[in-house]
Amino acid sequence: MSTSPINVIVARINELSKKQKSIGLEEWERDEQEALRQEYLSFIRGQVIDTLSSVQITEDPPVQ
Repeated sequence: MSTSPINVIVARINELSKKQKSIGLEEWERDEQEALRQEYLSFIRGQVIDTLSSVQITEDPPVQ
């Protein structure tokens, strides 16, 4: 089973989040966490745009 890049990003975000809650993060870790979050959000936005670009609206006649 291969691990997709987005799963690796999510796993690292979660790892940093757990560390932040327990002992805190160093500045470079906070920077990494923010960069990973932005990359994740960019991926999600791309998925939404791809989905919405394939949506077709059709009008059905009203049900009587």
